Amino acid sequence: MRNLLLFLLCALPPGLQGKAGLTLAKIFSDQMVLQRESMIPVWGKANAGAKVTVTFGNQSSDTIANQNGQWSIRLKPMNASIRGYPMAIRSGNERIVIEDVLVGDVWFAGGQSNMDYKVKGMVQRLPEAKVLADDANYPAIRHRKVNESNAALPQRDLTGGNWVVCSPQSVHGFSGVAFVFARRLHLELKVPIGIIDCAWGGTPIEPYVPTDSFKGHPTLMKLAKYAKDENFEAIKKMPGGTYVRGPKWLPGAIFNSRVAPVAPYGIKGVIWYQAESNCGQGEDPRDYRYKKKALVEGWRKAFQNSRMPFYFVQLPQWKSYAWTYAREEQLQSMRVEGTGMAVTIDLDNANDIHPPNKIDVGERLALWPLAKLYDRKVPFSGPLFRKTQIQGSEAVVHFDYSNGGLMVGRFAGVGKIIEEKNGVLNGFELVAKDGLWHPAMAKVEGQTVRVSSNKVGKPVAVRYACHPEAPKNSPWNLYGKTGLPASPFCSDWGLMPYDRSQNPMH
Repeated sequence: MRNLLLFLLCALPPGLQGKAGLTLAKIFSDQMVLQRESMIPVWGKANAGAKVTVTFGNQSSDTIANQNGQWSIRLKPMNASIRGYPMAIRSGNERIVIEDVLVGDVWFAGGQSNMDYKVKGMVQRLPEAKVLADDANYPAIRHRKVNESNAALPQRDLTGGNWVVCSPQSVHGFSGVAFVFARRLHLELKVPIGIIDCAWGGTPIEPYVPTDSFKGHPTLMKLAKYAKDENFEAIKKMPGGTYVRGPKWLPGAIFNSRVAPVAPYGIKGVIWYQAESNCGQGEDPRDYRYKKKALVEGWRKAFQNSRMPFYFVQLPQWKSYAWTYAREEQLQSMRVEGTGMAVTIDLDNANDIHPPNKIDVGERLALWPLAKLYDRKVPFSGPLFRKTQIQGSEAVVHFDYSNGGLMVGRFAGVGKIIEEKNGVLNGFELVAKDGLWHPAMAKVEGQTVRVSSNKVGKPVAVRYACHPEAPKNSPWNLYGKTGLPASPFCSDWGLMPYDRSQNPMH
């Protein structure tokens, strides 16, 4: 780091040194990216009552530190700049200079191990990832990892860390999903992209949610009460409960340490890849949608943006019984306005909880902001279940995001979905009033799928891809003509009740 800290008061007697002094919140450092076209918060500490001046580009703004020495300034909106400029912060005889500051779009990345999965891990297992990494000379892409430990209360500042410029050498330490996402946006928009990554492997959603957001639903309120009482066993046993192994699994614990000290840094939106630790062994995915709603609303409040975009990844295949239900909870969480979901159910059939193909994940995730925020005419979602019509012995399924038509597709490698003109749709099942599900024949008809089975004369519901993983030789293969996969669905989840005995704690 090339910060120039000129403490001209260093000659003061030792007893007076360190009582105050100009500092900047640690999220601000050399090579950072500031959010374009919006007010830019800058904050730190100084002597109580001291004047603080922040200068960047052609603007300068003043404020007075409060009685606790805290100060904050909001710079006026700026256009994107791929050229780096210094930011100067001055108070009396003290001065801090932050070098090589870009202006572009900043995205906050959160989740657990699949978001934390590094480019290095992809390169070791995926030839296409090595090509991307070797060519990753993108000085306008910057990555900032936040690695703080959990905290019981919201922290005012980070303990350390720095922004890193993307290069073929440094990119190996970046989040794979976040890098691919940033790369796509940078190539499309030609503006700097910053990623602030707070992901932490093996963590459920609860610790990322601020404690004051655990309200409005019985499950949230129970979690808050049990957490306050440190009743880990009650959390494990309750519907919608998780396996709490220690303080970092409790509500607010990661928000307090990794999000609160960063907010309200100017960001464009959030990308999120998590849920594995809400549907692992003994963990109950029910009501995840309400936890997700609390997460979105809590982060929007923290970053002072009530409409902040929030795009996330639906879980892929894995062997756990509960993952089927977690994927439905994720689908339902799209009811929160300003959210979007990248479907990945087709990308891995090797029973790998950390599938290496984060390229398709990041690319699909990037389609949402490209379409919704940047007005690019690109498809952004595969077919999502809308309704079923029962016509005699058949069920006709209607979808959203199917205007271009549906198809039988085949995943043929990274970034390659091939239409199989005479292919057979897999993964569809029908159920009658007896409650027994049976495999069914399914056929694409324009923007609908017609489903039938000779074992179900009068179907009452239909489902697709409602198992932890597909059979090895029968991949789930319903796509839109755009090449994006359909999300798993069931037309009546009342006929698929969650059975905790199928996913015991031990």
